[in-house]
Amino acid sequence: MARLTSILDNDFYKFTMQYAVVKLFPKAKARYQFINRGKHEFPEGFAEKLREAINHMAELKLSKAEKHFFAKTCPYIDPTYFDFLQGYQYDPEEVTITQEGSNVEVHIEGYWYRTILWEVPVMALICELYYEETGQERVSDEEVAQIVNDKMDKYDKLNITIADFGTRRRHSYAVHDLVIKALREHNSNTFIGTSNMHFAMKYKTKPIGTHAHEWFMFHAAKYGYKMANLLGLEHWADVYRGDLGIALSDTYTTEAFFKQFDKKLTKLFDGVRHDSGDPIEFAKKTIKHYESKGINPLNKTIIFSDGLDYDKVVKIVNFCNGKIGHSFGIGTDFTNDVGLKRMNIVLKMTEAYPDEGEWTPVIKLSDEPLKHTGDPEEIKMAKRFLNIPDHA
Repeated sequence: MARLTSILDNDFYKFTMQYAVVKLFPKAKARYQFINRGKHEFPEGFAEKLREAINHMAELKLSKAEKHFFAKTCPYIDPTYFDFLQGYQYDPEEVTITQEGSNVEVHIEGYWYRTILWEVPVMALICELYYEETGQERVSDEEVAQIVNDKMDKYDKLNITIADFGTRRRHSYAVHDLVIKALREHNSNTFIGTSNMHFAMKYKTKPIGTHAHEWFMFHAAKYGYKMANLLGLEHWADVYRGDLGIALSDTYTTEAFFKQFDKKLTKLFDGVRHDSGDPIEFAKKTIKHYESKGINPLNKTIIFSDGLDYDKVVKIVNFCNGKIGHSFGIGTDFTNDVGLKRMNIVLKMTEAYPDEGEWTPVIKLSDEPLKHTGDPEEIKMAKRFLNIPDHA
């Protein structure tokens, strides 16, 4: 039965955002909703199984060894945060699960500093339970490791660096464990770390990540769409003072992002992350932006992380070589390449309640229109504010 065994079995950027929320927005609240993009049909009784797994998460606690690892790995985070995390406990009452026929709904609500940790493990549990409850058989452990090694043999020849970003849509904890073990034991310098804090500790590798879309979505709810990117990055810089310097660019389209990514921020941040839309077009815009600020693009980095596989990576490398620094975060293609259909699911913030104010709908306007999330009317309004064409 799918179960989480460590409170650190989560994406690194969830903890880095949690720390920033505790410091800057301790009274803010948030709501999240599960979105079944792939129209997967869940078997009868799935909601009850998921409820059991989520109830079990209340028992997770940060161990002394985990606390020591986290604090040693991230000296830029105040010691008070690690004491806070040691006392943190998941509250399953923040999660509502319902099922009608084959349709499952999941809603999360509570203080943002608490609920921010639910998204990734809940998605991972949904995936693992889905494969368990539908009785689908994956390839053997040996084949999982071989698939990873075969991919890495090809990636090695590209002279690039790669991190694992595959927690949320992994086949299972067991497969994720096999993948990180294979990546760690592969004889090259291509693999540089994982977004998963638990596996970073277990396999003595680097945790990778900064912030996610919800950081900017909340800023839009509090300060408005035109200030969301600017203030989101300013606040991030206030907390981290130059550490964790990769900026996520596509919460309200890359065009809007670069308008607010002024010279100070452009110099301060080490690079940007690409997560939707055409990666080559994004690279062209990013290079143009750096050049317009008098910055050599080769001194900056794009982290590509949008549904990558070998063929996509090759195209990106061929374009970026000699033009701009580049690295890759590969998710599902590592952690759910086991001979089964991969799940297409997300769990996104839908509303935010800033320190003073009211519940406000939040949206995401990615560079790929099909990946927009949120209330359609709110999306239309945001596009008007940001001068984004209706068809985009």
